[in-house]
Amino acid sequence: MSNLSILANRVADWAAKRPDDELLTFVSIDDNGNFVEETRSYQQLWDKGQRLAVWLKQKGMQKGDSFGVVMQNHPEFVDLMIASSIAGTIFVPIDARVRGSKLKYMLDFAECKGAVVADYAMGSVTEVWMDRQQNWILPLTPAGAADGGDNVTDILASPMPSPQLPVASTDPSAPMQMLYTSGTTGDPKAILSAHNRLDAVPVIAGVLGLTEEDRPYTGLSLTHANAQLVTLGCILVLGLRGVISRKFTKSRLWDITRQYGCTWFNLLGGMTTAIFAEPPQDNDADNPVRIILSAGMPAAIWDEFEHRFDIKLAEFYGAAEGGLTFNPAGVGPVGSCGKAPPFLELRIFDADGNECGPGESGEVCFRNADGSSPVVEYYRNPEASRQKTEGGWLHMGDIGHVDEDGWLFFEYRVGGGIRRNGDFVNPAFVEKVLSQIDVIDDVFVYGAPMPGMAPGEMEPVAAMVLNDPASFAPADVFSLCRDHLEANSVPGFLQIVDKIPKTASEKPQERFLLEKFNVAASNVYAASDYRR
Repeated sequence: MSNLSILANRVADWAAKRPDDELLTFVSIDDNGNFVEETRSYQQLWDKGQRLAVWLKQKGMQKGDSFGVVMQNHPEFVDLMIASSIAGTIFVPIDARVRGSKLKYMLDFAECKGAVVADYAMGSVTEVWMDRQQNWILPLTPAGAADGGDNVTDILASPMPSPQLPVASTDPSAPMQMLYTSGTTGDPKAILSAHNRLDAVPVIAGVLGLTEEDRPYTGLSLTHANAQLVTLGCILVLGLRGVISRKFTKSRLWDITRQYGCTWFNLLGGMTTAIFAEPPQDNDADNPVRIILSAGMPAAIWDEFEHRFDIKLAEFYGAAEGGLTFNPAGVGPVGSCGKAPPFLELRIFDADGNECGPGESGEVCFRNADGSSPVVEYYRNPEASRQKTEGGWLHMGDIGHVDEDGWLFFEYRVGGGIRRNGDFVNPAFVEKVLSQIDVIDDVFVYGAPMPGMAPGEMEPVAAMVLNDPASFAPADVFSLCRDHLEANSVPGFLQIVDKIPKTASEKPQERFLLEKFNVAASNVYAASDYRR
């Protein structure tokens, strides 16, 4: 039997058993607000993967060669994942919003020999590869192929290859893809992610309590490990009927779940407060969802979120490099991101490498349950790879603590906490208060160092997107914060922005907000100017 750790083998196995079963429904929204659907059965995934794999071979792609995938959540994204697995190549998913020098870096650093590009990202890719004639670019549709050349749509409509290609990916520990980190502190690192990451899916599904009756949904980008492993992985490995939207939409989220009977979905970081900030509706609790898996649900809104939408919250913690904890719905304490699954061991260490006791804060670290060190390989960066697993432990770069029963509580990212007047400000509490103000559509609280402050100290800044700028009154916002927050948690500044920049995993990117932050700017309001 073929090794089912290999994605193409997994799909081929399902196609042999249940060829016509509809597996995936992809949803986009047209200009009139209507849902537009595209579907994939097991057989269609295999057949389309074969056609694209043949094309890759015809372009000279050899086993181990890499190519970029620059698009949102199209069904062709999954087709290409399978094609790459058949061809034995390495795909490099890149958020379609990336532009300029960062895009060029990501394509070139990964040594991509080509890229499959959605029409809306074509201008960005051709601009950075203008002088690179040796790199091929395959448009998603005929409209993106200005010269009438090859495109994914036409390739997928071509006759099935005969004979079919054998699956060239044979080593489960070999890289399937390169996943870029967010690069919040510099150039992003490329993680070599192996085929056998799929082996963790049954354990994940078991912890989450997924059954054959569940219909998972995600609007998270497939360029991110979470959507690939936790949602798509569970769909493909367990054979569930899944729904994937082109991109995350907080305004139509519940409509999608109602339309398609979705019972489970995943939220990350600032998505939770963004959804909570939406004006309450009479039908909020009228939905088929039973569980939401969250990463970073603020404890301050946990109970209210569950009650408002009549769902149960599960919480998890992890990173693309590895490390994982789960707090199943109704099991662990509110605010905890859980315990490690059976195949991992969790420990908290202080700055001197000593293990921390319950309630003591330190760096979150993991190793394999058998005591061996996790393997992390950053492409062309052996020093960063070594540091990530120094001492045989996977160092997460996050500060947290465990309670007496071993439940993990995340505190802050190393270098990312907001320390003010000697104490740490919890952004979640601030964001909860602000998210309930009608005029505020989205909010993210971050820290900005200010002249005269002690080293490491920062002033809390609330970046806000307004849905009705004419109704915004900074004095009222500061007054409400003073009424509902401790004095040290009241934002020093309100920064009004058109949108909060976010990564493919919907993680707010504070460095871009910091770059545009200026206390003298017309879109910045200082608390000191609005004292009672």
